[in-house]
Amino acid sequence: MELPFEKYSNSPQRTPRIFLLLVLAVVVLGLINLYHPFNLYPADLVTQNPSEISPIYHAEEQKIKIKEPETCDIFTGEWVWNPDAPYYTNMTCYAIHEHQNCMKYGRPDSDYLKWRWKPNGCELPIFNPFQFLDLVRNKSLALVGDSVGRNQIQSLICLLARVEYPVDISDNPDQAFKKYKYTTYNFTLATYWSPFLVSTKEADADGPSHTGVYNLLLNEADEKWTTEIEGYDYVILNAGHWFARISVYFENNQRVGCRYCRIPDVSELPLTYAYQRAFRTALKAINNLENFKGVAILRTFAPSHFEGGEWNKGGDCTRTRPYRSNETTLEGQTLEQYRIQVEEFKIAEEEGKMKGKKFRLMDTTQAMLLRPDGHPSKYGHWPNANVVLYNDCVHWCLPGPIDSWADFLFHMFKMKGTRSLEEKLQ
Repeated sequence: MELPFEKYSNSPQRTPRIFLLLVLAVVVLGLINLYHPFNLYPADLVTQNPSEISPIYHAEEQKIKIKEPETCDIFTGEWVWNPDAPYYTNMTCYAIHEHQNCMKYGRPDSDYLKWRWKPNGCELPIFNPFQFLDLVRNKSLALVGDSVGRNQIQSLICLLARVEYPVDISDNPDQAFKKYKYTTYNFTLATYWSPFLVSTKEADADGPSHTGVYNLLLNEADEKWTTEIEGYDYVILNAGHWFARISVYFENNQRVGCRYCRIPDVSELPLTYAYQRAFRTALKAINNLENFKGVAILRTFAPSHFEGGEWNKGGDCTRTRPYRSNETTLEGQTLEQYRIQVEEFKIAEEEGKMKGKKFRLMDTTQAMLLRPDGHPSKYGHWPNANVVLYNDCVHWCLPGPIDSWADFLFHMFKMKGTRSLEEKLQ
């Protein structure tokens, strides 16, 4: 029986064609090795984290470095120049609230965009949205608190927009209660409005300072969030600036005092009285949630930077550079609020250990104290806008310094992954 290839091998006219085919085969095989898409990324990344693959990042940046020193305090350091920032603009992200859209409303300087947080003694990697979304795949994150917390959510959405925009799956028409889903990653992100963390009733929409009067039930956590968070993997608590408003304080259904309420025979109490009790109540409520198996994160107070007057008396924040750590310090009411948060966190953490609860502290206070240049000031609206005009030295421009909170969160999630892996191996 004559094999087919023998016909061709005996034909002198076929020899050049066979030679060309052999040369072409060698070249193609070589190119396959060079251009095979799996060779662009570490092998373990491709098999375990396919969603990270993107031409935006170099391959060496894709691999998550799990082992990082836990001994380094990432919350103590300095702001250093970062020419690569920002990582989005008001033209590339739809989630920026108008009042924080400093680019849109004509802020003339841009150096405030060009800084990153550098801890003392170690590095804090810049937020990587691909890796972050892989870390939170099939998980959920809820943020409970005030408008600075909402500021953080908008920052996170903008940073993640380089990978994917979420779908709004809110089941509440109120804009203060939003829920989003990153469908590719099955990651849910939600925000629950609760600026005092405890049950609150607005007693007067106007009040002596035209900012409303609030009745605070200091020993009752706000059910608007406590009844919603049990299924979340991560819950971030924050509160601070609203406690400066005129409030009447109640405990066990008894009025115990107030702040600037001007009610006859009602004792004046300092802001810190309500602040301490509100955080104790909120953290205790988490410890008492039997079905909450996630991680509770307390994000510490982010100071405002009014100079030359209070918020409603001409105060402004016009600086264009960060402070160095030796140029300013926590003091006064801000220091007291920070101390209260840390003390109440430690109490809740110890109690939580006995109940199998997990608490983490996200200490943003020192870093944000050093950023008087990062607020919108008057660049949150047009000069002739029909709004209550005051300089915003509380919230943060987007993009801006608050984007560093994603760096903190990314590091904390990676370290949690490290601990979980080590626990499994023990």
